[in-house]
Amino acid sequence: MSSAPPPGSGEPPPEDDPFRKPPPSEQGPGSPYDRPPDGGGPYPPPYGGSQPPPAGGPYGQGPYGGGPYGGGPYGAGPSGPGGRPTDPLAGMPPLADSAKRTLARIIDMILVGIVVYLLTWAFNVREYEVNGDRVDAARSLGQSVIAAVLYIAYDTFLTHRTGQTLGKKWLRMRVANLSDGATPSMQTALLRALVLWLPFAFCCACVWTVICGGWSFFDRPYKQGLHDKAARTVVVSTD
Repeated sequence: MSSAPPPGSGEPPPEDDPFRKPPPSEQGPGSPYDRPPDGGGPYPPPYGGSQPPPAGGPYGQGPYGGGPYGGGPYGAGPSGPGGRPTDPLAGMPPLADSAKRTLARIIDMILVGIVVYLLTWAFNVREYEVNGDRVDAARSLGQSVIAAVLYIAYDTFLTHRTGQTLGKKWLRMRVANLSDGATPSMQTALLRALVLWLPFAFCCACVWTVICGGWSFFDRPYKQGLHDKAARTVVVSTD
């Protein structure tokens, strides 16, 4: 027969009760119930006692600032509560449609291509002879150099100035830094243009354009082309 006191009798449970919590005097040093005088836990500071944990979480400031893992996807954006990275697109216009981006790029290619044609004709460095299909290596290189310089200069200057080439301006979109939505610097605009136009001018023209620009159709969550990824930019709507 159990020796346990009847419920509600107010008598303490028997000494051999397995669920009985021993009184503080029997817990001994290091018991999880033994609180140090400063009111902290069983461990010494910084995680016991009354000393708060360091800013940005138990690991302090991360390599990108703003918490253990920093800000936006490249460490430049602000951090939310608890050091968690916030969405770098917060407060920015919506991302531009990839089909509109493609149309804007075609417009730019046509506009600059006309100037390239006129200059290569003026300097007699067109790739193909008028009366045949023989390719002259020197003329081919000259045409590629002119095309590369013009396309890169056009894209770099206008992107740095307003974030918009003519095609983007007409279709209401612009290039922006992913980190803060600002117009790209000259260095950022130049890097973006180099990745886009150097392969186009010297080796794989249409194939590279399709791969580089078409990447935005499948990229998530920022709809970036390969040139956007290199420069850490996005294309947003201005509607």
